[in-house]
Amino acid sequence: MTKEPAGIGGRVAEERKLRGLTQAQLAARAHVSLSLLRKVEQGSVPASPAFTSAAARALGLGNAELLGQPYPRETPTDHRVFATVPALRRELAAYSLPPEQDVPIRPVGHLAEAVATASQLRHAVDLGNLGPELPGLLAELRAASYRTTDSEQERVFGLLAEAYYAAGQLASKLGYTDLASMSVDRYEWAAARSGDELAMLVGDYRRAGELICIADCATARRLLDESRSRIEDRLAHADAPTLSTWGNLHLKSGLAAARAGDRAGADAHLAEAKETADRIGADRDDYRLCFGPTNVKIWSVGLAVEMLDGTEAIKRANSFTPPPSAPRERVGHHWIDLARGYLLHGDHQRTLVTLHQARRTAPQQTRYHPQVHETVRALARAEKRRTDTLANFVGWLGISA
Repeated sequence: MTKEPAGIGGRVAEERKLRGLTQAQLAARAHVSLSLLRKVEQGSVPASPAFTSAAARALGLGNAELLGQPYPRETPTDHRVFATVPALRRELAAYSLPPEQDVPIRPVGHLAEAVATASQLRHAVDLGNLGPELPGLLAELRAASYRTTDSEQERVFGLLAEAYYAAGQLASKLGYTDLASMSVDRYEWAAARSGDELAMLVGDYRRAGELICIADCATARRLLDESRSRIEDRLAHADAPTLSTWGNLHLKSGLAAARAGDRAGADAHLAEAKETADRIGADRDDYRLCFGPTNVKIWSVGLAVEMLDGTEAIKRANSFTPPPSAPRERVGHHWIDLARGYLLHGDHQRTLVTLHQARRTAPQQTRYHPQVHETVRALARAEKRRTDTLANFVGWLGISA
């Protein structure tokens, strides 16, 4: 098995030296502490998403270059999953072009069922089945957009937007950040033609995520503030989809604040989201955003980790067990975040136990997640004597640690 080369810290050091920069110079450019940069390069501290984005921006690189994504394909499952990417890339490139005349299309109701199935596969992080489904489904929806009119055409564009969301999640989890970014463009394009204002606001939610990933949190926060202002005056009598959108925009604002080092802002947005979720009183899946009390709790743990406060993350996760109805994608993300929290807290045993929970919940998501790779590297370096359990996990990820 070909092991994945050195982690983010090693890549940062290599790229820094190629540019003739000292650690102090890079730290100043990236607006991170010199101490943190040294620890990340040495491998004693895992690189957080905020650090990675800031370092990539300072070095003039894309995040994927520092993350080492897409990762090497080691198993037959890897090859099957990644084999669908070229077809997806072709369809995303052809998004606005008229289809071949012989492309058969199903009735819109049947297309809606197919898109719902794709979204379910996305929530389940079943990339092996989602990948082969998406290119053909997107092509069929593209054809349908040319063969329908008026309200039916708007419905097709709404379905296209949802399918582009699933495509973006697939691309992101496999490490194809260029395709994930392209899917955001396609989502916004389709949502604008759907006649659905909330769908367009979800486009802002996704665009803000892109901005956060490239360390432009200030622009993301302004965009999200503007998006919320468009529906704020109707909150008193808002329906559940509007409230879900409002709450999700606050969650994304919380992430932007946390990545910017604004803890008070992150906590304020989290409180707004919690109040909205409590008002709704149940978990919902409007626009496939899974908003409700469960997801707000999951986000609360993740935001604490983003602020590098592992103790607070563990506290927030105390007595919380995601319900069986929660999507595997969200639950898997919770365990990944909580494992990072335990590592920050210094509890290495619980870190590994929680990583195994993530693996059992969403194995493909866990295998391809860069923060899992960073957490395991840091855990392996901290352990004086590597256990068989840790060695097996390292081997399963296919990394050198």
